[in-house]
Amino acid sequence: MKPDKVRNLTDAELSHQERDLNDQLFKLKFQLNMGQTESLKKIRGLRRDIARVKTIARERGVATSVTTGATTEKK
Repeated sequence: MKPDKVRNLTDAELSHQERDLNDQLFKLKFQLNMGQTESLKKIRGLRRDIARVKTIARERGVATSVTTGATTEKK
């Protein structure tokens, strides 16, 4: 995915795109571990696309689904 295409997305679309890419990455990693696929290039590309989306979201100040995961610490 090209950076220009990602920059044209709205904030909601950006968050949705990140969730979709993370889901695709999870499925590919699962298939890789099960021995059903050997698409390392696709995994690498998805990781780069996720990084692009997160970078542009951070530039805009948009909180995405993965980055807003609040952690609660018990003391």
